Amino acid sequence: MIKLRTYVYVDSLQPQLAEYMATVSQGYPPTPGEACLWIEVAPGMAVHRLTDIALKATRVHLTQQVVERAFGSMVVHHRDQSDVRAAGEIVLGRLGSRQEDRQRCQVAWQETIRGMTPDHTVLINRQNRRGSMIIPGQSMFILETEPAGYIVYAANQAEKAADITLVDVSAVGAFGRLIIAGSESDIDEAAAAALAAVDNPAGT
Repeated sequence: MIKLRTYVYVDSLQPQLAEYMATVSQGYPPTPGEACLWIEVAPGMAVHRLTDIALKATRVHLTQQVVERAFGSMVVHHRDQSDVRAAGEIVLGRLGSRQEDRQRCQVAWQETIRGMTPDHTVLINRQNRRGSMIIPGQSMFILETEPAGYIVYAANQAEKAADITLVDVSAVGAFGRLIIAGSESDIDEAAAAALAAVDNPAGT
């Protein structure tokens, strides 16, 4: 039996998130403004059949596919939102599921650190080379979620809400991780948006 772990729809990828996804994408990189659908299932190998169905039935492009033994994720995108929505409906139909059957997102960790020191920021910047850098003195917000894929929606909503810097978005594996940086007020606003997003993630 295939379990639907993550099902989240992004109506319009924000610029930083789209560019970040492009740096890690093994498929067709997305561009800002495109719609995106992130689906994660268990067991992992089941994602191949679902990807095949979505690609053959719609015009969506495959952004990324990660196949682990326990979990498998597929990410598709397209400029036309209707194609992305259709891909989701087709996959759900193949699973015999509704989006309401997806696993509920749990916050595994959240923390805001204010006035980051230079020693701390340089270490984080060296570890996370795909995103932007934290500048000493900025505040940092960290969020971890289970399942992992919901962190993408949190990142997109955080970027919509405030003028923040996207440092890291890790959306595969057992847990998802988001690191953003900015001024205290912007981080507070973005953190609130991210937490609201995982509490009520978007569907199609």
